[in-house]
Amino acid sequence: MSSLLFDLPAVPAIPVRGDTVRLPIGRIFCVGRNYAKHAAEMGTEIDPEKPFYFTKSAYSAVLSGAEAPYPPGTDNYHHEMEMVIAIGAQGFQTDRAEAKSVVFGYCCALDMTRRDLQLAERAKQRPWDLGKDVEDSAVFAQIAPAASFDPSDQRIHLSVNWEIRQDATLEEPTWKVDEIVAHLSGFYHLRPGDLILTGTPTGVGSVQPGDEITGGVDGLDPISFKIL
Repeated sequence: MSSLLFDLPAVPAIPVRGDTVRLPIGRIFCVGRNYAKHAAEMGTEIDPEKPFYFTKSAYSAVLSGAEAPYPPGTDNYHHEMEMVIAIGAQGFQTDRAEAKSVVFGYCCALDMTRRDLQLAERAKQRPWDLGKDVEDSAVFAQIAPAASFDPSDQRIHLSVNWEIRQDATLEEPTWKVDEIVAHLSGFYHLRPGDLILTGTPTGVGSVQPGDEITGGVDGLDPISFKIL
């Protein structure tokens, strides 16, 4: 019987509120330009017809409370506060009416971004991977089971060194949970452990070594992250 040439690093599993189990991270999908004001601050517009996505590797994930070094190759590392949909059941070509039946729960996340690299690649109509799929750039807080949280108009916010940078509500995203799950499941067989970051409000900005990032969504566990 053959053996593996080498072992891969373990992917973090996210704690679940009120339980001893953890949710293993599968794929990480991210909705781009879901908040109109954020799209405007980035010099773009929302596509009114459908959402679009980029991805992060599961190996980019760390848990809330982590500390990580400022990444190489950038002079403009940005914070983005997001709410996450955690998938807990198989879903393929799921319609909007059934979309929430495949959702296990929700949590807060940070989508840390090498903004200068993202914008440089965007200007050349090339993929954003160097800007978005960054080591230690997907930060996840504890998951709240769906039965205990229903996204509607809750506040979403982020501070750097306890100074508010982002402050909005979950009413603002163009694409809501049922629409995102239904649309994405038309292209992928969604499966337990898949995570969908649903976009960030206006107010993104750069961080520096030594900065402490805190944020949250009302009703979900807060998130924290320190740049070394």
